[in-house]
Amino acid sequence: MKGFIVYSDYAVIDNNTIVELYGRLENGHSFVALAKIKPYFFIEENDLKRVSKYLSKYKVEKTSLTTFKGKKVVKILSNIQTDLNKLNKTIHSKTSTYEADIKPNYRFMYDNDLLGTINIEGEYETSEKVDRVYKNPIIKPAEFKPELKIVSLDIEADSAGKLICIGLYSENYKENFMITNQKLKDTIACKDEIECIERFKHALIKLDPDIITGWNVINFDLKYIQELCRKHKLPFDIGRNNFNIRLRIESDFFRSSSADIPGRQVLDGLNLIKDPFIKEAPAIKQTEFKSYALEDVAQSILNDGKLIKGKHRHDQIDLLYKTDAQKISDYNLQDCKLAYEILEKTKVIDLAIERSQLTGMPLDRLTASIASFDSLYIREARKKGLVSPSMVFGEKEERIKGGYVMESEPGVYSNVIILDFKSLYPSVIRTFNIDPASFLDKKKKDAIESPNKAYFKNQEGILPEIIEKLHKAREKAKREKRELASYAIKTIMNSFFGVLATPNCRFFNLQMANAITHFGQFLIKLTAKKIEEKDYGKVIYSDTDSIFLETKLEKEKANALGKEIQDYINSFYQEYIQKEYKRKSFLELQFEKQYISLMIPKIRGEATLVGAKKRYAGLIEKDGKEKIEIRGLEAIRGDWTEAAKEFQRELLKKLFHKEPIEQFIKFYITQIKEGKFDDKLVYKKSIRKSLQEYTKTTPPHVKAARQLEVLHSNIIYYYITTAGPEPVQKLVHKIDYSHYIEKQIKPIANQILNLLNKNFDEVVKNSKQTTLF
Repeated sequence: MKGFIVYSDYAVIDNNTIVELYGRLENGHSFVALAKIKPYFFIEENDLKRVSKYLSKYKVEKTSLTTFKGKKVVKILSNIQTDLNKLNKTIHSKTSTYEADIKPNYRFMYDNDLLGTINIEGEYETSEKVDRVYKNPIIKPAEFKPELKIVSLDIEADSAGKLICIGLYSENYKENFMITNQKLKDTIACKDEIECIERFKHALIKLDPDIITGWNVINFDLKYIQELCRKHKLPFDIGRNNFNIRLRIESDFFRSSSADIPGRQVLDGLNLIKDPFIKEAPAIKQTEFKSYALEDVAQSILNDGKLIKGKHRHDQIDLLYKTDAQKISDYNLQDCKLAYEILEKTKVIDLAIERSQLTGMPLDRLTASIASFDSLYIREARKKGLVSPSMVFGEKEERIKGGYVMESEPGVYSNVIILDFKSLYPSVIRTFNIDPASFLDKKKKDAIESPNKAYFKNQEGILPEIIEKLHKAREKAKREKRELASYAIKTIMNSFFGVLATPNCRFFNLQMANAITHFGQFLIKLTAKKIEEKDYGKVIYSDTDSIFLETKLEKEKANALGKEIQDYINSFYQEYIQKEYKRKSFLELQFEKQYISLMIPKIRGEATLVGAKKRYAGLIEKDGKEKIEIRGLEAIRGDWTEAAKEFQRELLKKLFHKEPIEQFIKFYITQIKEGKFDDKLVYKKSIRKSLQEYTKTTPPHVKAARQLEVLHSNIIYYYITTAGPEPVQKLVHKIDYSHYIEKQIKPIANQILNLLNKNFDEVVKNSKQTTLF
C-alpha cells in the first residue's frame, strides 16, 4: 500500500528507540508505521583511542565511510537516542563528531532514502485513533499524489472570555459545538464547557484529519482550548496517540507559534499567507491584502467574508448569543469555512505536498531551507561513502559578497533589451562544481579556481548532482504544465546559495559561498564586455544576473537582436568554460524582454549624475497590449500612500508616451488640496513589536497606534494631520495636505522632472526657469 508521511517522531519503548511515521494511505485510511532503529553518529577512527574511556556502554563499528577530507570514521551506536546525545556532549570538545544532531526519525528516512511518499508492506492492526498500525513493516520509497483530509477549527467566546462554541468544517462536514439549550441548525447543543470540549474532541478524532487549519488557530483557538482543558483537568489529546498536544506560543511578530499534535499537522492560515514562500506562489502572487485579518484576506482571495463585521462585532456577538444564537453558529462556521477555502483556493496544501515529496520535509516546514538542504545532501553524500559534519552554530564573521550591480546613468532610454541568466547561482554551482565535499583547503593540480581563490575538485560533486536532478524534475513539471511543482523546485534550487552562506548550516563555508557570488560577478561583467565587443549596443545597466542593452533599433529588429545575442553568448560560454576549466557550461543566457522605453532615476538627494540601483520602470508591449513594469520605485512599496502610487504610475505613463506632465502635476496637487483624494492618503505600516518596546524613537504609525483602545491587527492605518499622526478610526484633526505634497508628491515628481531639466518647485510656481541638470 502506498502512503504519504504527514508526521514523524520517535519514542523510547522497552529500552528501544522506535520511529513513528504517521500518514494517509492511498485507500484513504490513516496509518502509523512503527520501526525499531539503533541511533548512531560517527567519529574519526584516529580519535577512537582518545575517547575510548567514554565508550564502554556503546557499540563501536568500523565502516568504509570517510569524512569530506578522506579520513576514515567509525560508527558509535546506542539503543537510546538520549544516551547518544549525552555522549556527544561529553566528547565533542575532544573530537569532531559527524551527524550527531540528526534525530532518529530523520535518520530512518535518510538511511532508507524516503521522501514524502512510501510503499508500506506488512501485517497491521487497527486502533481507536488510527485505521492501521504497522509494526516493523517493509518500507520503501514510492511516488503517488495523496489526498489529505483537512479540518478547519474556530472558536467563539463572549467579551468576558467564556466559551460560546467550537466549530469544525471539512469536506462534506460542518458542525458547531455550542453551549446552549436551543435546537439549532448544524449545531450540537452542550450543557457546559466540559461537554462542549468532549464532544468536539470526539468529533475531531472521528473525522481523523491530517491537517488542522484556521485563522490564528495556534495563538488563539488551540491556546484557548488548551487553557480550558487545564481548567477542567481534561486531556487535550486530539492527535493520533494518547499524548496531549504541545504549543509553543510566540509573542514576537517575526516568529510564528507552533503546535505539535501527534500524527497530524497544524497549518495556520494566517502564518501561511504571511510567508514569503507562499506569497510568491503562482495562485496568490498578484493578490494584495488590505491587512492580514481574515475578512480582508477572504475578500481578496474568495470574494467572500465574515457574517458579522466591524470593530464592534464583539458587542454584537454578546447580544446575538442571547437573542439569535443561530446567527452566532452560522457566523462561527463561516469563519471556519473561509479559512478552509483560502487553503483550497491558494493550493497551499498541494504546494506543501510537492515540497515534501522533493525534500522529505514535513508539511509544516515549508520554508525550512537548511533542513531541506540537509535532507537532500546527507543522503546523497552517504551514497558516495561520505559522512556529513554535525551542526555547529556560529556567527558570521564577515558579510557575504553580493551580486554585481553596475553604476548607471539616469535617463530615459529607448528599445532596451533585457537578457538574464536563467537560475544563475544554481548554474554556477553546476558549472564550477561548487560543493562542500569538493572544496579544497589549498590549490591542487587540476583544481577549479574561483575569482576569490577558493578551490574545488574537478570531478562531479554532490550538490551539482542534486541540482541536476532537480533541474530535470523542473523541466518535466514544465512540460506537464504542473506549475506548483515547477515553483516548488525553483525555490528549493534558489535557496541553496543562501543556505551555504548561513552560519547555522552544517556545510557553511564563507569562501565557498563567496565563490558563487564572485563567479556571478565575473560572468556578468564578462558577458557585458563580449556584447560590447561585438558592437551590439551600449550596456546601460546590469544587476546580479541581468544585462540591459540600449539598441536604438525599432521594436522588431531589437527583438531579433536579443535572440542573436542570446545564442552568441551561450555558444561563447560552451567554448570558454571547456577551454578554461575543462568542464561543461550550464550557463544559459535568455533574451527575456524588450522595454520600448525605460526610465532610470538618479539617486535621490545626490548631486552626482548616478542612476539609482535596483530602481527603474519600463514600458513593455505584449500581445498588442502595453504594460508598465516597476522595480524598486514607490508605486510598488507598501509604505507609500495610494495617492503617491497612482501619481507615479500616471507620470510614468505620460513620460513614456511623450505627453506633457506639468499640467497633470498641478491638477493632482489641486485635487489633493480640495480633499478629493482623502481616501488615498492613508499610510499603512506594520508594528513589529509591542508598543511598549518602542522607546528610543516613536515612528508615526506607533504614535497613531497608541491612540487606539484595542489593536485588532499589527497593521496600522493612519493619516498625518495638522496635529500629527492619527489612526483612521479616530481621525479628529484636518489632514495635513502640505505634508503629503511635500513628502509624497514632490519626490516622485522630481524623479521625472529632473530628467527633463526641470524641478517641482518651478512647475508649481509656474516658473519658466530651469535648473542645471
